[in-house]
Amino acid sequence: MTASETHTNESVKLDTVPNNEEVVLVFDFGSQTAQLIARRVREQNVFCQIVRHDLSADRVKEINPKGIILSGGPASVYGEGAPQPDPAIFDLDIPMLGICYGMQVLCKYLGSDVTPGTSREFGRTTCRVHEPNQFFAKIPEELTVWMSHGDQVNQLNEQFISLAATSSCPYAAVKHRQRPTFGLQFHPEVTHTEHGGQLLANFVRRVCGCQGTWKISSLIDREITSIRERVGKSRVICGLSGGVDSSVVAALLYRALGSQLSCIFVDNGLLRKGESDSVRNQFQDHFKTDLHVVDASKLFLDQLAGESDPQKKRKIIGKVFIDVFRKEAESIDDARFLAQGTLYPDVIESGANADGPAETIKSHHNVGGLPEELGFELIEPLRDLFKDEVRKMGLELGLPEQLVWRHPFPGPGLAVRCLGEILPDRLEILREADAILLEELRNAGLYRKVQQAFAVILPIQTVGVMGDGRTYEYVLAIRAVTTDDFMTADWAQLPHELLQTISTRITNSVRGVNRVVYDISSKPPSTIEWE
Repeated sequence: MTASETHTNESVKLDTVPNNEEVVLVFDFGSQTAQLIARRVREQNVFCQIVRHDLSADRVKEINPKGIILSGGPASVYGEGAPQPDPAIFDLDIPMLGICYGMQVLCKYLGSDVTPGTSREFGRTTCRVHEPNQFFAKIPEELTVWMSHGDQVNQLNEQFISLAATSSCPYAAVKHRQRPTFGLQFHPEVTHTEHGGQLLANFVRRVCGCQGTWKISSLIDREITSIRERVGKSRVICGLSGGVDSSVVAALLYRALGSQLSCIFVDNGLLRKGESDSVRNQFQDHFKTDLHVVDASKLFLDQLAGESDPQKKRKIIGKVFIDVFRKEAESIDDARFLAQGTLYPDVIESGANADGPAETIKSHHNVGGLPEELGFELIEPLRDLFKDEVRKMGLELGLPEQLVWRHPFPGPGLAVRCLGEILPDRLEILREADAILLEELRNAGLYRKVQQAFAVILPIQTVGVMGDGRTYEYVLAIRAVTTDDFMTADWAQLPHELLQTISTRITNSVRGVNRVVYDISSKPPSTIEWE
């Protein structure tokens, strides 16, 4: 069960900085890539937390970070209502890196002049390093970087020196003369910037002095100890969805608690082919957990009958799930805790973290658990982690690779891929076509190179010819994307021969489909899912 399937419980304590760990803080000024900055830092085995742009200097001293990164953002530093930090953070003896808007904020507070640029820079441009130092270690003198700004530092005061420039930005990188403080007008966190990961590694390792001690294995040990201390002899319920997140939570809890764990798996009739059997085999036969499987498929499909509106379908599924889960949970004696697979992006985007971004970005995550009237205390052992880190944890816990690397699957299941009314025969068509798509991707060795792929059945039918007869059957769309972070995505340029094989297999063997189309839209402007 993911956060998107649950409701908010604002009483949960949300301070997640690990004890005795090196930590780098990312001050979030509204950047779309703040999460990406944090992930890049964590690639150096250093824990990184995204915090409010106005986090107080006193709170920063309590956290005691090894470094601070000021993120980019869409505002102008002089604009009305522009996000501003606590000025006292600049008096702390902590290494600091400002990126884009963060650089402008940093330079402004330390006495330099920021003005609107004479020409807005957006996209790739060439940057030349003219003052090499430890920050630019292992970086060539000329590199391609990604710019996205209007304002820029117009004049440095005597405290700063310029390190690099572009044709229209004389201060593409700067350094404070006395302090371990740096600024970048470009975005090192995005893949479009060459050697951007090395730049962030230089800041974290060389400037901040981090040793890189944050490991998934040590995190597992810490979480197991924490879970045992908190749970005692009580029973914990874990909602299984068949996805990666809930499976990793269940495996972690089983290692920590053994027979004190009960799992509930609700078959809503909207699962992929073979999903129910896979969950049974993994958690009942392999891990030997107390697994409660509730076949509520008829109830879900009856409630969804006749409904085509995507938001109404989601609400129906959510309500029925809560009712079914509640009833099954009440049958489990001594259950005091409920575990769920909330991830760090869910916490950030819901605005739920006490030190996190000031405004809620995505209210639909609803971090916090099932309704309070259920009476459970929440356990969210993955709330510090990004998706790639969850997968590493799953492998460490012994989950099979095919489960750990399974493509993301939405909480409402096939309901968001069955456009229009949800009917049993349309779901069966979708299951079979989806299974063919994924099988052919695996056969071609491309399943791991494509981050998400699925089929969508459209609420339209077209004329076709099969044998000597005319047909009037459904159109099926194929969607496959490549992405680093799921915030942006490109359509996967699958080989034409593979697309032909997929289309031929589907139209030949899936009764009810006579036309297959391929979605070549990127995100943005499109989303990954269709509904």
